[in-house]
Amino acid sequence: MWILSVLAGLLAPVAIAGTVMIEQNDLVPSDIRGVLIARYLEPGKPDLSQPLFGPRFRAPEAELLKSQIARGISGGFGGIMFENRDRGHSTLPKMLFPQMTYLEYDPILQKVGWDYGLANKIVIPGPLIGNSSTALTAGPNARSQMRAAMTVPLGPETAFLHYTSNSLYVYPEHRDHDARDLYPAIWPYTVNSQGSSGSDRLFMRALLMTLAGFSEKTRAALEERKLVAPTLQMIMRRNLAGVNSNVDYMSGIAQRSAYDGADLRPERMVAQAGALQPEHIPPMVRLQVEEEDFGPKGGLMQMEERLFTTPAAIARIWRSYDWEREITLSAAGTEVPEGQDVQFFWRILRGNPQKISIEPLDERGTRARIRIQWHDDYPAPPLQAGKNGPRKTSRVDIGVFASKGSQIGAPSFLSVSFPTHQERQYGRGDDGEVRLQEVNYDSEEMERRYDPLLFWSAPWRDTFLYGDDGTFEGWLRRTAGGEEKIAPDGFNEQGVLVLYNMQRNQDGTVNLVRRGSSGPAP
Repeated sequence: MWILSVLAGLLAPVAIAGTVMIEQNDLVPSDIRGVLIARYLEPGKPDLSQPLFGPRFRAPEAELLKSQIARGISGGFGGIMFENRDRGHSTLPKMLFPQMTYLEYDPILQKVGWDYGLANKIVIPGPLIGNSSTALTAGPNARSQMRAAMTVPLGPETAFLHYTSNSLYVYPEHRDHDARDLYPAIWPYTVNSQGSSGSDRLFMRALLMTLAGFSEKTRAALEERKLVAPTLQMIMRRNLAGVNSNVDYMSGIAQRSAYDGADLRPERMVAQAGALQPEHIPPMVRLQVEEEDFGPKGGLMQMEERLFTTPAAIARIWRSYDWEREITLSAAGTEVPEGQDVQFFWRILRGNPQKISIEPLDERGTRARIRIQWHDDYPAPPLQAGKNGPRKTSRVDIGVFASKGSQIGAPSFLSVSFPTHQERQYGRGDDGEVRLQEVNYDSEEMERRYDPLLFWSAPWRDTFLYGDDGTFEGWLRRTAGGEEKIAPDGFNEQGVLVLYNMQRNQDGTVNLVRRGSSGPAP
């Protein structure tokens, strides 16, 4: 359930301006366990005696925004909020946008750390742009804040709640998007800046000015329909350097794991915001899974394959031994204003088109059946024009776009992540079927990096055994100590049931450690 169950009396507007303090008493429960929502903060009218910008800010987008506000095209900074979540490490000075509202936390919330790092405890209904130029830099689970949100319990659900509460946060990718793209999925819920501390500032500035570029009527419609964040994502991605057409926009050129601040074109973003009329606002695509062969158990360790399922992002992990997988999705739940027509487009953003098929199941593209074959590592799409060098990826991304007239909205995504830290070999049998022939599980020996929250390593290589009719007959397992044949039920030739324990190493990697047991299979 995605609607907050909060009492209407607790949501009474509170007039504020300049700086507002979020206090413990402002917080009420949401429908997500452990996540609170701040009482709706409605900034008062800005002090128009203050300038729009600080004295040193003279960028072209600033001049355009001044002009649009003077002509009544744009509504300005009144009602817009900014939240910094790294205690001033990488923030925007208050003098930069003097008419905007800046959020602060009371000492009690600061003491428990709810003002710092990933925004996963408190949801603040916007319009709000926030940031945290931080990452988890030590210990076994070091990762960027966006990857943390994707891999912790209820992280994706909380990110979606922010997204539909008109709040959008910016985080740096910090080592998660360098030689390898380590993200298990792609989503529209946050903005991921290429680089580390400070790489988020250009995005914060551009997004805030885009918000100020909307007319008062358009922004009111966006807030009411909870489409502030999706529309900001659409405008940012549509106006990146190198994105010059709808074809570019509906491709991996625009839909990336991380974005380089040098590719932002904020003047174009402000202009598009000013031109957007309420009747032209595109909807947010809401996806549902109708059928799939990704399940709760897959692969040798029978682990969960469904990483997360949220309305605008679905992530799956390929653990099974299959050569091909299938999933059917529907966008029929997309909220479209009455009397308006929407067309859906399904696009391969990342992956080998020869190994991916998308079969629309109705005329408007509301439903589609997607088939994907196994992918080994391959080069990820460049940030733009080949910058930043080659980068390996082990993920397939499908984008679903809703077109309303000339406007194409922010996409929703299906992502499938492959365990390519292992080494798999597939081959075609005498019957013509492609089957897994061998897996080298020893990622440590091969020095392949992997996410220990999602994957593991084991010191052996398995050769798969099949009968003449293709029936699976077990494994031939090779280790440093020799080899043994293991039947499909897990017993070796000595009648011992071969079992394993997960073991976490000091460096954060995870290994399978064998333990033996005699007797019948449990």
